[in-house]
Amino acid sequence: MVLPQLAEARIVYTPAHVVIWEYGVRLYDLDLNHDGKTDFVLQTKFYFTLNQSAGTQRLIASGAKGNGLEPAQQGFAAALQAGKEIGPHQRFERRGVMASDYGRFGSTTSLKRGPWINAKDRYLGLKFKIDGKVHFGWARLTVRTESAWHFVRATLTGYAYETIPNKPVITGKTKGPDVVTVAPGSLGKLALGRK
Repeated sequence: MVLPQLAEARIVYTPAHVVIWEYGVRLYDLDLNHDGKTDFVLQTKFYFTLNQSAGTQRLIASGAKGNGLEPAQQGFAAALQAGKEIGPHQRFERRGVMASDYGRFGSTTSLKRGPWINAKDRYLGLKFKIDGKVHFGWARLTVRTESAWHFVRATLTGYAYETIPNKPVITGKTKGPDVVTVAPGSLGKLALGRK
């Protein structure tokens, strides 16, 4: 039943609820089109200083070979608002830091950097390939940092992509006659004849 709808759809939206942080899922493989291949990786990494008196936790997004995300500046990934067009006129980079929290152990103050610091329902602009053709998509996340604990926690709440190659997609578009909503993993199972 989903496959005929998918053939007519232009945007495939997948709701999600994945928490990515140091004390849980540290690395999440994002498969935008449910074909069993990782398109992007979302991860938290912790880096200690040489004497281990301080550390930095970073939330990082990176694309598989040939895939990219819309950058902000200085190596950071852009935190886009809803309604932004993602398409061929943007510049994309393979990797970007979303948020960084540096602090000394035992201190309640820290240095927070990046456009994703305490961002609610912001979007990563994504470019990826399906069968060698470029498609555009987005991933919606909410990111929290807390000064007393020097951590970055992200919650992936949904993602979508445009099925027509090189056609722009609008961040946050999840409803309309050109949108189909699917559960994670359902397309791959249907393609293999499983339910």
